[in-house]
Amino acid sequence: MKGSDMEQEREHYDWIVVGSGFGGSVSALRLAQKGYSVLVLEQGRRFRDQDFAKSNWNLRRWLWLPWLGCRGILRMTFFRHMTVLSGVGVGGGSLVYANTLPTPGDSFFDSASWSSLADWKRELAPHYATALKMLGATSVPFSTPADEALGAVAKDLNLEDQHHPARVSVWFGEEGVTVPDPYFDGEGPERTGCIRCGACMVGCRHGAKNSLTFNYLYMAEKLGVRVDADTRVTAVHQPQAGGEITVEARTRRPFGLPRRRKIQADRVVLAGGVMGTLPLLLSMGKDKCGLPRLSQQLGHSVRTNCESLTGVQTLDMSVDHSKGVAIGSILHLDGGTHLETVRYPSGSGFFRLMLGPMGLGKNIFTRGADMLRRLLRSPVRWFRIYTVADWARSTVILLYMKSHAETLTLKLGRLGGLRSMSNDGPGPTADMPEADDLGRRMGEKLDGEVGTLFTQSLLGKPTTAHILGGCAMGATAQDGVIDSSHRLFGHPEIMVVDGSAISANPGVNPSLTITALAERAMEQVPPAVSVSSVPPAASVC
Repeated sequence: MKGSDMEQEREHYDWIVVGSGFGGSVSALRLAQKGYSVLVLEQGRRFRDQDFAKSNWNLRRWLWLPWLGCRGILRMTFFRHMTVLSGVGVGGGSLVYANTLPTPGDSFFDSASWSSLADWKRELAPHYATALKMLGATSVPFSTPADEALGAVAKDLNLEDQHHPARVSVWFGEEGVTVPDPYFDGEGPERTGCIRCGACMVGCRHGAKNSLTFNYLYMAEKLGVRVDADTRVTAVHQPQAGGEITVEARTRRPFGLPRRRKIQADRVVLAGGVMGTLPLLLSMGKDKCGLPRLSQQLGHSVRTNCESLTGVQTLDMSVDHSKGVAIGSILHLDGGTHLETVRYPSGSGFFRLMLGPMGLGKNIFTRGADMLRRLLRSPVRWFRIYTVADWARSTVILLYMKSHAETLTLKLGRLGGLRSMSNDGPGPTADMPEADDLGRRMGEKLDGEVGTLFTQSLLGKPTTAHILGGCAMGATAQDGVIDSSHRLFGHPEIMVVDGSAISANPGVNPSLTITALAERAMEQVPPAVSVSSVPPAASVC
């Protein structure tokens, strides 16, 4: 752009999609297929396979801390009640998630929080099938020592039939062999057979992981969808009902100030996830020239999957636990509860800095005392664990999830960031006796010590990679932020299609459900009929 950095470029599209994760990528492709002009704006960078970090010690390529020059794929956000992990980059959470694509149990579809709005199990069934096909879902075709240990735990609990390989979005094929597109009749990109390096959550450098850049986004761009990376949306304005929407954004430039842009659109999809969509909407709701008719329910009904992360660290160097895919198997327990084995690739020991002995108790003092007791009971073993050469080779991470009615509220803090507030009833907690017992059982099978993140052991704060809600569905603006078609109450030309629209606790990894909901939402959008020819309402701002 010529002129000063303060100049603003003016553009117009039928649809602007903010965010390129599961909701945004599905929206972009389906809208393009309906004949609309579509622009996707993503605040993170675009990654080629070779751009991903080789280990999570390469913070510049793995972590998202742009003020420190780290423009990677994982963002860590620390709240009073929890620690949140989320994805950033073209492809969103698909770049950093663990590939798993489970379907929730009936309790999700039947939850009172949204069951009155639709027969969700019936309506979403065909969209789950479409999502599974698009994402290249398949069962993990091999087992690892960690999976065998989890199977042994399942046998002890008389749940052998509830332990099975994870369903994942990975091209296995022949290890390391690149073949023409095996999914879309040759219309998609080449794929390379998984080499079982375990690097799914650091970034697949080998072309095996079916991230969104290999399916939905790839096909969307072939249809002419424009995807602008390194572009942060700062505002969305629709001061008058039914009027044209203005999206303000700043596109990063390697040198100099960001390029400021004002982009007009007839419709907008917000798909930045809870950590992107909520702060944007909360700030716009306070602006009379922003989105002044938003529901007062915005930011309420925020959920997690009630998760617990446990690390089992063994000193048996004859076994390499870093080999495989990020999540190899899953054990279904009673009451919508699940346990999965998780791994990082060899050389990825960043989380050892945050891990300590498991501490049990109701407060920081009892948990701290229990941690100290475990250290003193086996000081030599813990010294060896902390100083082991390759932490990932000797560590199995356990992800415990359960369906739970807990909710939080997220509000804007004084400095503009999100802050968490507890609601009536139990909020997220790290005190999960069943998860602790399962960790102990796995420790016995692997001859290892059980540890947890310090934020979990000392502070009692769980860590979640599945932050959901905040833009819950409702019949009216009095009980929800969006309707059952994902349209914002007060601003129906704006849709929310991401994890913040999930209105019940799935109890499992939510990526497949976000994709299916996005497919359903886009199915309800009519084909293009010269939308741009409708004159915008006059603006007073």
